[in-house]
Amino acid sequence: MNTLDDNRAADTSTPPLPNLGPVVIRLMKGVVYRDEQETTWQDLMLLQSQVRDYVQVIGLTLVLDETDGYAYLHQGDSDADGETLPRLMQRRPLSYPVSLLCVLLRKKLVEADVGGEEPRVVLTRDQMADMMRVFLKDQPNEARIVDRIDTYINKVAELGFLRRFKKDTGTFEVRRILKSLVDATWLIQLDEKLEAYLSHAAAD
Repeated sequence: MNTLDDNRAADTSTPPLPNLGPVVIRLMKGVVYRDEQETTWQDLMLLQSQVRDYVQVIGLTLVLDETDGYAYLHQGDSDADGETLPRLMQRRPLSYPVSLLCVLLRKKLVEADVGGEEPRVVLTRDQMADMMRVFLKDQPNEARIVDRIDTYINKVAELGFLRRFKKDTGTFEVRRILKSLVDATWLIQLDEKLEAYLSHAAAD
């Protein structure tokens, strides 16, 4: 027969940890966001050290930003011994217009942080188009320019740096994971990079 003390001990026992496999698989598929995958995020918080140890064996590093709520796996060019590893994570070279849009969006994140504004940066398609026009080669056909800009916006969304609102497909949230692509080193030289983009546009 169980005693009252036995029941209390059972009630205060530590719950089992979640399975490691589903968390790692989700990370291998792409970025995990706190606001979109709450269960996976909570499991990751409990399994951080185990995930880091597991992926390190195959040459990957867990990048986790608890403040902005995202996590992903990063692969370096070599392992701890300096040996070159075959690539598990695909690298995607960005075209000039797509990289330009990423830089402009990153600047918006900086402006929001410095201004102490709403932490989420929300932009419409038209706002992003206006941001890009000055850097793109002038064309007499406005419709073609708009189509091109839509293509660049869709590509950035596909990369995970923009999230389209379901109820308003013309409005997007700038995802803060963009900070991991356009880092502090880029920001120091941001004005120079934008000048370079302007020169690129003028030369086309």
